[in-house]
Amino acid sequence: MAGIYSEKVLDHFRNPRNVGELADDEDVGIGKVGNPVCGDLMEFYVRVDPETEIIKDIKFKTFGCGSAIATSSMTTELAIGMTLDEAMKLTRSDVATELDGLPPRKMHCSNLAADALHAAIEDYRAKREGRPRPGPKDEDHHDHACEP
Repeated sequence: MAGIYSEKVLDHFRNPRNVGELADDEDVGIGKVGNPVCGDLMEFYVRVDPETEIIKDIKFKTFGCGSAIATSSMTTELAIGMTLDEAMKLTRSDVATELDGLPPRKMHCSNLAADALHAAIEDYRAKREGRPRPGPKDEDHHDHACEP
């Protein structure tokens, strides 16, 4: 793994931040995304201050390669303290840049992490507005080879 990955990627893989889950209460949104082609599955939890719409706490559970774990960890680091609108603008490019880059074949992992964050925010907003909560999303639009 060393050599093709930056030190930041390796650090977030070896020492992931914000791993875990949050209880599903009125201030929590849960987003689940997965790619059935390669098996990466991500679950993000956001606890939001309803007055300010700032993400107060964030957790994730990821089943996937080292890049998937590292991008999930970095996404949580970037999103905590952001407003929901700011976090919805977080892109895979933002995540990859903060990690000092990813190999091209691994860019889909950062896309999944951003998608899981966005799904958690959508879930929170649906719950707060009394709308049906969206379910898990399959991300099958990636044309990549999933390798370690």
